[in-house]
Amino acid sequence: MRERVNKALHSLIETELEHGAGEVAREAGRILNAGGKRLRPLLLLLAYQLAGGQDESKVMPLALGFELIHTATLVHDDINDNALERRGIPTIHTQFGQAKAVIAGDWLFVQGFSLAARQSEEVVDIIARSCANMAVSEFLQLDHVHNLATSPEDYLAIVRGKTAGPFAAGCHAAGLTAGLPPDQALGLERFGMELGIAFQLVDDLLDLRGDERMGKPRGADVYEGKMTLPLIHALTLSHGPHRQRLANLIETFSDEHFDELMALLNRSDSMEYAEILVRTHLERARSELDKFPDSQAKEVLLLITDFVMQRHT
Repeated sequence: MRERVNKALHSLIETELEHGAGEVAREAGRILNAGGKRLRPLLLLLAYQLAGGQDESKVMPLALGFELIHTATLVHDDINDNALERRGIPTIHTQFGQAKAVIAGDWLFVQGFSLAARQSEEVVDIIARSCANMAVSEFLQLDHVHNLATSPEDYLAIVRGKTAGPFAAGCHAAGLTAGLPPDQALGLERFGMELGIAFQLVDDLLDLRGDERMGKPRGADVYEGKMTLPLIHALTLSHGPHRQRLANLIETFSDEHFDELMALLNRSDSMEYAEILVRTHLERARSELDKFPDSQAKEVLLLITDFVMQRHT
């Protein structure tokens, strides 16, 4: 299934190049086709099958659209984060400058939304809300950079819009495209939301523990001032000199203080707390799948929940 997605993405870029899109298509395609798990389009295709959909050609444009939109956000995130590489290759802004990178991200977004908008009006509204919520969450995240008063509720609001929201919207849209009744399609939306929250929590853990699969250096989120849940939890439970030291480390973080930061996080069991939440959200995701009859698609979706759990072990 992933090979079919990759082939379709490659074909899309080749077609745009043949139609004269030139450098913007080449550079956007370079990032798009550099790899990636393709988790979003795979989830969408599997949700469509779980819902009883038979004709993959009806939902493939939607799946590709979500991947293009996701890649557009990565290109723009790389500018904000001043990232040097994405998926093991140089980012667009390091090669061609910020202006062209912004345009390439915009191009990817337009291409993605164009594909996704071939569906019903209801599905297009779901996609539009998801994209708008991503922008809202990005603004909110920027407001909370190095904000030590960030609450778990603030964190969850950002995650629901930025990471989990597209998971939920894709699964919801796939269910409707397959012809599910609205209430059952909302079950797929809940599955996507719970899976997406767990996925982001695992990313938080991997950032602190270090993992080459992340494609960025250990502690990148801390350097960038992002208030991830382990940091928020530790600040909430720490008091006196321990909290003051933790706050100082977050505000002026450097590599030499990594062991000390981890010691403070472990002192408040903040990593274990995040792991408990990962399991909780994945259990909720699996419970939504229990409402559907057994099928190969259901089996693979359950395996994906296991994959998310195992990423941090």
